[in-house]
Amino acid sequence: YVLHRDALESPDKTSEGLRRMLATFEPSRPVRRVIVSVTGSETGLGANELQAFTFRMGEDGFQEELIYRGMHSMLSKRLLLWRLKDLNTERVDSAEDVILYRVTGKDERLICLAEVRDLTPGRDAAGRAVALPSLERTLSKCLVAIRREQSTRPSGKRFQWNRVHLFLWPPLDLSQDEINGIIHKLAPETTGLGLERIVVQGTIRNPASGKLEEKLLDVSNRGRSGLRIRLRDLPTYPMRPRSAYEQNVVRLRQRGLMHPYEIIGMLTPGEDSDVQSDFPRGEFRELDLDESNQLVPVERPPGNNSANIIVGLLTSFTDKYPEGMTRVALLGDPSRGMGSLAEAECRRIIAGLDLAEQMQVPLEWYAVSAGAKISMETGTENMDWISAVLRRLIEFTQAGLEVNVLVCGINVGAQPYWNAEATMLMHTKGILIMCPGSAMVLTGKQALDYSGGVSAEDNAGIGGYDRIMGPNGEAQYAARDIADGCQILLRHYDHSYVMPGERFPRRAATKDPIDRDVCDSPHGHVGASTFATVGEVFDPKTNPGRKRPFDIRKVMRSASDQDHDVLERWYGMRDAETSVVWDAHVGGFPVCMIGLESQPLSRLGFVPADGPTSWTAGTLFPMSSKKVARAINAASSNRPVVVLANLSGFDGSPESLRKIQLEYGAEIGRAVVNFKGPMVFLVISRYHGGAFVVFSSKLNPSLEVSALEHTYASVIGGAPAAAVVFAGSVRKRTLADERMMTLQQELDRAVGVERVALRGRLSKMKKVVHSEKLREVAEEFDGVHSVHRALEVGSVHRIIPASTLRPYLVDAIERGIQRSQSEG
Repeated sequence: YVLHRDALESPDKTSEGLRRMLATFEPSRPVRRVIVSVTGSETGLGANELQAFTFRMGEDGFQEELIYRGMHSMLSKRLLLWRLKDLNTERVDSAEDVILYRVTGKDERLICLAEVRDLTPGRDAAGRAVALPSLERTLSKCLVAIRREQSTRPSGKRFQWNRVHLFLWPPLDLSQDEINGIIHKLAPETTGLGLERIVVQGTIRNPASGKLEEKLLDVSNRGRSGLRIRLRDLPTYPMRPRSAYEQNVVRLRQRGLMHPYEIIGMLTPGEDSDVQSDFPRGEFRELDLDESNQLVPVERPPGNNSANIIVGLLTSFTDKYPEGMTRVALLGDPSRGMGSLAEAECRRIIAGLDLAEQMQVPLEWYAVSAGAKISMETGTENMDWISAVLRRLIEFTQAGLEVNVLVCGINVGAQPYWNAEATMLMHTKGILIMCPGSAMVLTGKQALDYSGGVSAEDNAGIGGYDRIMGPNGEAQYAARDIADGCQILLRHYDHSYVMPGERFPRRAATKDPIDRDVCDSPHGHVGASTFATVGEVFDPKTNPGRKRPFDIRKVMRSASDQDHDVLERWYGMRDAETSVVWDAHVGGFPVCMIGLESQPLSRLGFVPADGPTSWTAGTLFPMSSKKVARAINAASSNRPVVVLANLSGFDGSPESLRKIQLEYGAEIGRAVVNFKGPMVFLVISRYHGGAFVVFSSKLNPSLEVSALEHTYASVIGGAPAAAVVFAGSVRKRTLADERMMTLQQELDRAVGVERVALRGRLSKMKKVVHSEKLREVAEEFDGVHSVHRALEVGSVHRIIPASTLRPYLVDAIERGIQRSQSEG
């Protein structure tokens, strides 16, 4: 321990001075290592004011071991710095008690080490541990150190595969659920830092044995919703430099992409009890073509694929499907020619489609591709192979089979065409999910600019989700990242996966009572609606004539199972806001639930002069008609459809007709005719106009049409009927009104100025009386053409109280499923 009388020099100069001094040192016995701690008379307090050096005897005398600079040997021992001996490291300035190393050379990354000296938990009112303040502060210091170092580099050159290693002094004696909750709370703070994992080492309670043991808590995060938590034994080997495969992974991460084998690893956590993941246990069996171009199982290390696309069988094991939900998976490999497409890739795609059809399972496509391969060796034959895939996709989807696409990066040329054929047409059943930074373009920005075409500021502006593919409805979901996209896929399968040999998706367990009264469900003030409960929406006292606006999503949520999340399809589709499409559970049965918005909605963007200024309640506009037709087609031969209808018909404005309202309205009719399975159409408010035609039970015997009490069903609503159809009757009643006749008689007798005054009074009275007679005729029409008359003539099959809405839906779905199964 050395005290320097003056101000300390830089660590490099101090080290060199100490090395020269040690060169003259002649110990009486062999010395392997010398540790020197230097402080100065003008330095402050704290570990950062101390210079520490470790010298080891070598062939050329004592040489400093730079990895130990700035710390005492006991600290280096506790931090297991010997594990870094095979890496080229440099110490980076950081906060006190935080050790940050930069690994140099080809294996560039950051490794941050720190100790946690207090693990007193913060607990909620129930006594559950929800925070570890000291650990969280230490972790925050580590993340700040990494973030500061990352900020000095360009965004495309930032360090990836970084690691934080925390060493605990006290034991971590919390339950597995408490640890998981704290980890998930802290996970968002690590976003954008390029972390491979965070490891916590210390005495930790092992859930398998129930004992406190020396363990390593390993937390890796392949995406915001892809956490994987594993409790493992302490390492006994040095940290290894990155392999060639890991170098590929890092290069892709720097470009904002994810290696396909990393996606596979995220989706297939093992069944080890020490491993916890946000994904269910899974398996992947990789397949490749043999000499006869048949798919056969292969065993090879990650990254050794022979083509730019990976094929395999992906299985996820869930409570509903303990034997596993198996899909054929295709994964584009951007590390090889950016996933460009030639004969080798197209053969594997066609073989994958053949296998999915043979097994009667969905095909799952993780799409990233630069399009057809362009080289000096191959040319138009690649386009022929792309056409062969297109034909196979058309045959596959027209046979009623499902392709689900997750767009993981740039999709150019052929791949967007394939995506469209697989998921965007009226007959297709699959979904398309887009991740941030992904795009579907026919021609990339650079090529468009070079050829003089019209492009945008980047590829996302040409074919990204936010401005193009979400608003036009070609992308059905937007994901926060690839892991979130995979979660959306699994939620979709929770509603739609049919085990080969079965007819419908399996019924899920639910604790939500089937006989629950939806009238007690909250509604709240939403938009123009002021109802407190859903029951007030259906009560003739609080909603006379069913004319007050309400939020259809509140009604839909009241009917669906409260212990199952819903998944909204086409949420970002522009000009289709009046129709709402959910995948939900009702009584445990997976259903496609369709609702029609029942309050006016503001329009976004430019509003044409020949169209409505806002989207009116209960009205189908062209794009909302398209959404409904696609939803019905997607659910056909798969799961029941439930429509909660407040529907006054199709909008007939010039704008809507110009935007092919007739065509999309007809598509709904065709979808209903072709639908296979149970369909329940429940009138919850009004049911008029062309909607009666496209949702009539005459179109499909499997369609059951019912209505709540106090609803209205007719060819046209009472008000428009009185104003247009019965205008003559209203006029006659107006003229025959006693008030009108009295004023008319006075006018006939009057002369001069008095006549002018009476004419004005008569004009005002006519408006008042006409309005009264209009309402009178409308009420008479609604009274005659009530939902009860529709029941009498067979247009409606039954009328039910609002309190029985949910049990009725469950019963109707169950009866429909039994009928479909008996019919084969």
